[in-house]
Amino acid sequence: MFRATLKSLLARKVRLMLSGLAVVLGVMFVSGAFVLTDTLGRTFDQIFADAYEEVDVSVAAKPKVQGNELEGPQLAGPVPAAALQTVQSVDGVAEATGVVAADGARLIGSNGKVVASFGPPQLGGNWVGESDLVQLREGREPQADDEIVINKGLATTADVAVGDRVGVLTLQPRKDFTIVGIFGYSGDRDSMGGANEIMFTTPAAQELMLGEPDVYTNIVATAATGVSDEQLRDSVAAAVGDAYDVKTGEQLSADAAAGLKEGLSFFNRILLGFAAVALLVGTFLILNTFSIIVAQRTRELALLRAVGASGKQIIGSVVMEAIAIGLIAAVFGLAAGIGIGALLAYLFSNLAGGMTLAGIAVPASAVIGAFGVGLVITVLAALLPALRAARIPPIAAMQDVATPDRPLTKITIAGAVVTAIGAILLFLGLGGYADSNTLATILGGVLFAFIGVALLTPLISKPVVAALGAVFSGWVPGKLGRLNSGRNPRRTAITAAALMVGIALVTGITVILDSAKSSISGLAQDTVKAELVIAGAQSGPRPPTFDPAVLDEAKAIPGVRLVDGLYGDMSLVDGKRTYTGAVTEPAALRQVYSLTASAGTIDRLGPGELLVSTDTAKDRGLSVGSTVPIQFARGEAQTFTVTGIFDDSPLFTGVQMVVPTQSAADFAIPQPIQGFVQLESGTAVDQVQPRVEALLANSPEVSVVSLDAYIEQQAGQLDSLLTMIRILLALAIVIAVLGIINTLALSVLERTRELGLLRAIGLKRSQTMGMITVEAVVISVFGALLGVVVGTGLGAAVVEALRDEGITDLVLPWGQMGVFLGLAALIGVIAAVLPAIRAARINVLGAIAHD
Repeated sequence: MFRATLKSLLARKVRLMLSGLAVVLGVMFVSGAFVLTDTLGRTFDQIFADAYEEVDVSVAAKPKVQGNELEGPQLAGPVPAAALQTVQSVDGVAEATGVVAADGARLIGSNGKVVASFGPPQLGGNWVGESDLVQLREGREPQADDEIVINKGLATTADVAVGDRVGVLTLQPRKDFTIVGIFGYSGDRDSMGGANEIMFTTPAAQELMLGEPDVYTNIVATAATGVSDEQLRDSVAAAVGDAYDVKTGEQLSADAAAGLKEGLSFFNRILLGFAAVALLVGTFLILNTFSIIVAQRTRELALLRAVGASGKQIIGSVVMEAIAIGLIAAVFGLAAGIGIGALLAYLFSNLAGGMTLAGIAVPASAVIGAFGVGLVITVLAALLPALRAARIPPIAAMQDVATPDRPLTKITIAGAVVTAIGAILLFLGLGGYADSNTLATILGGVLFAFIGVALLTPLISKPVVAALGAVFSGWVPGKLGRLNSGRNPRRTAITAAALMVGIALVTGITVILDSAKSSISGLAQDTVKAELVIAGAQSGPRPPTFDPAVLDEAKAIPGVRLVDGLYGDMSLVDGKRTYTGAVTEPAALRQVYSLTASAGTIDRLGPGELLVSTDTAKDRGLSVGSTVPIQFARGEAQTFTVTGIFDDSPLFTGVQMVVPTQSAADFAIPQPIQGFVQLESGTAVDQVQPRVEALLANSPEVSVVSLDAYIEQQAGQLDSLLTMIRILLALAIVIAVLGIINTLALSVLERTRELGLLRAIGLKRSQTMGMITVEAVVISVFGALLGVVVGTGLGAAVVEALRDEGITDLVLPWGQMGVFLGLAALIGVIAAVLPAIRAARINVLGAIAHD
């Protein structure tokens, strides 16, 4: 049986290569994700190991508000100069240095724009001198408070040099400095992990980056000879007390790398999710391939049964073929995944400022994932055809057997049950009844829904395919193609289902995002009563800010009725992280944001007073008159009194509490992040907008735009997300195209004699190619139509579930649905090229004699 299986496998190299290619692409995604995250993980390990190489022990104050970098910048508590003196006096300390290093120093380049960073921090600190790690490459160290040194990477990106006068944004509005030096790192590195670094004198760094004199972000202590890092850590910790985190350089390196790896693991899960979609589509392809092969080998398998092969041996033969395909596909998929992972790592490093990558390696997870997925998916997909092959009776060897259509009763019942399970899971997940397992429940519901619809597809394939094929029925090849596409409902259904998955996901996500865009845009138009918006595009955890003085100056512009600035930060309220906002004009809550008061008043807000949202008041048992202790990123905890409760608004949903503007001085970012300008009736936007723009000359991160333009900018972020998702899902559609090619190629081989007879009675080569093309187009459009319908249903269900979150408009992208169907027809034409050429080249006499 082994030799027979091997010969059978080698005799069908092309058709099995096509099915194996689907596994290759899926495995490529899986192994590539692991290679990418492993490479980046080791890269960050090396970066942080280098960064803390010269740190024996570090002393840092514990943040007043522990945070997540994804939610915004986390501000470390200030370390006073007295703590530095304490550390210097500890036995075992050879030297202790006060260091300022905080995110938020943004250089304005030679083009007048802020140098952006997509990931790595923009550090501002104090120059503490050269070392084995840090060396000046040009110029000298800063000596005056208006002098800076910057790293070589930033100098190159900003196109600036020693002697240039440049603007820098910090906690304070723009200030101008002279670049007196450019530094780099050992190993000829221009930056540390792509970070932009600006070094000031110590007093300037304290004022600009920390907001107060004589404080540091941390203290770096060097151990005396004979004192270990651990011993020094324990001695310093005992001296400074529990208010400080005292760690060795090795601990700091591990902690920093662990935080970034947590973000990488999230990214890895996203990539694996798309890989799962690709493998699901590949499963349909492999299932169809083995089903067709088993049908074509009916007489061969029956003959094996007749000469003594058992049903188990027949199953083993088919499964053995699947294992061979899975192993080969896993090898090629792993190799392709290594290449893709290396390419993505290279692109990531360039996007992050050209950081030096660690060497590309193949982690065990990539190998295990490649072979595990390759084998499991292939064998599972081949199992049903293998069981079917085992049931072939020996008597079939003596007959000219055609594979008859089997009743669809069982598969229809199974499809209905699976679809119902998917609907229930979606209801539980989208309805909020799944508690902490919401995402898993929704994903499970989507998976069951896809499988259920795929099982139900044979039931509807004949009538739908007949209707689609009617377009070509006036042409003989078109009529034959329509009949061929409907002659085997199961085969057509499985082939179409592969394309359905990709199209359904794209359609569903398009429905959700378009509905969100429409809802948010409509809500903003109806809710926000401001003609101009001051804001910038956020490219990292830190939002763009502007000088608060702009707000006061804008109020003086003729025709301006009201100007409001919005601040925001995470605070600690009764031990819970809470997003807190501050507004310069409390009246704007009603007049600009259209908020209404459910209790108390929201039109005024004095020192020590607090406004809370209705949901927050309900969750925390607050009412007008309640007192609330709040710890901001800076300063000591303060107690506020609730003077008003405002009804929740989808546009204001992130802000749970509003404090007076004076309190924003204690925010991590004590500058406004947005501004809204309301004009007097009859005042044209064009009259005011240029004057406000002129006020922002020293705040190049932001601009002033009309409300319509601002809404369009925000909606554009959803378009970018949709584009990225479509690119990732394109792999699933590519695999579906392979499935159509494979099905047609096997179908042509199966119908060799039939094609020969058609050619013999007058069907031309061009007509033969047309027949195959029509068959492919009908199957493709059928799959796309299924995908559009299923995707629309899933998208509409999600939109309905998000109604309470402000997504109230259901938008069906009819134009894009039409594009999907048109692309499906084009996909069918492309997929038919090779099978059609093969069919047209069939030798007529040889085909008629074909058994």
